[in-house]
Amino acid sequence: MSTDVTDKSPAAAPPGKGGGAAGGGLLQLVLDGLRRNMRQYGMLLALGLIVAVFAVWTDGDLLLPRNVSNLVLQNSYVLVLAIGMMLVIIAGHIDLSVGSLTAFVGAFAAVLTVEHQVPWPVAVVLCLAAGALAGAAQGFFIAYLGIPSFIVTLAGMLIFRGFTEILLQGQTLGPFPDGLQKIGNGFLPEAGPNTNYHNITLLLGLALIVFVVAQEFRDRGRQQEFSLEVVPRNIFLLKLVAIVAAILVVTMLLASYKGAPIVLLILGALVVGYGYVMRNSVFGRHIYAIGGNLPAAKLSGVKDKKVTFFVFLNMGALAALAGLAIAARLNAASPKAGLNYELEAIASAFIGGASMSGGVGTVLGAIIGGLVLGVLNNGMNLLSVGTDWQQVIKGFALLAAVGFDVWNKRKSGS
Repeated sequence: MSTDVTDKSPAAAPPGKGGGAAGGGLLQLVLDGLRRNMRQYGMLLALGLIVAVFAVWTDGDLLLPRNVSNLVLQNSYVLVLAIGMMLVIIAGHIDLSVGSLTAFVGAFAAVLTVEHQVPWPVAVVLCLAAGALAGAAQGFFIAYLGIPSFIVTLAGMLIFRGFTEILLQGQTLGPFPDGLQKIGNGFLPEAGPNTNYHNITLLLGLALIVFVVAQEFRDRGRQQEFSLEVVPRNIFLLKLVAIVAAILVVTMLLASYKGAPIVLLILGALVVGYGYVMRNSVFGRHIYAIGGNLPAAKLSGVKDKKVTFFVFLNMGALAALAGLAIAARLNAASPKAGLNYELEAIASAFIGGASMSGGVGTVLGAIIGGLVLGVLNNGMNLLSVGTDWQQVIKGFALLAAVGFDVWNKRKSGS
């Protein structure tokens, strides 16, 4: 028995063998780092591969500046919903009502601004409050009455869809005021000298690079300070180069068209804010705790009911924001808006690394998952793939992502 264990141990392999990576070369370090961090980097690599494949298949049309800008505008609502859905799934729940809630909020905004001439900033505040209230109501039933989230949000899906029909009386209502339209369609204004690029977008891209690099070094230093395992230095530097290159490419593409969309700035603020909350705040740790092991979390003093309540309140507010964004983009509220949005948000979270059992997932992972779906949609549209086959392909993508999660957990457990 001892001989078998020794033979299978990595330490038993001679340092000069295994693909020629003598002395632990860069290639071997890369492969080892990817194997140890497969959940973290797997979908990021998949996103890069999907972008490369569709860029070739579409003869470069996928990466045209105008198309990249449209890609952001078309998928902003999914990415906003995916952030909130990731928190819900990490906490061990599900929310089926977000699609209907986005439609309801869009209808509510149309009634306020079009029929009652309410100033659009006031309407935005009221709509966000309505979304938060709807989420809080569902959170109360789930957290304090103990009704399963699947049942509560399924009921919410029907209720909010019905209220949408009542508000709009089965008709499309619009157009919205110009200020509200800019949330879904607007771009940052031009400023500075004529450089053939959007100067503010260039500055924002450089600022983002500085922020991301500083944050990566800060996180690595904090992990080393507490004697936690960190990826090898070469892997870390390779990761930084890839991140900086991706930000630069996207920045230059956006700056060569109309600049950064306003909704992209909103989305960026959400990613930074929620990423910080989930990594560094007590509330974020508690979300992971109740999703990972609820009995242990209760014994540790975590107020699971309060955390669950605020997770759904937050989901309602983000659904309202997504509803405003999509209604502003379409410049009208429709009774059929928001159909299947909840499925896209759930798929984005699972493709981005969330676990069916809860307790696992990141905000950045939700964004990556949403981008995977967005690039698939956009690329297949450019290739004139029918909607029937698009649904099939996206279904297989979701199945593959969840299957990968199950395989990864089994491998880690063994």
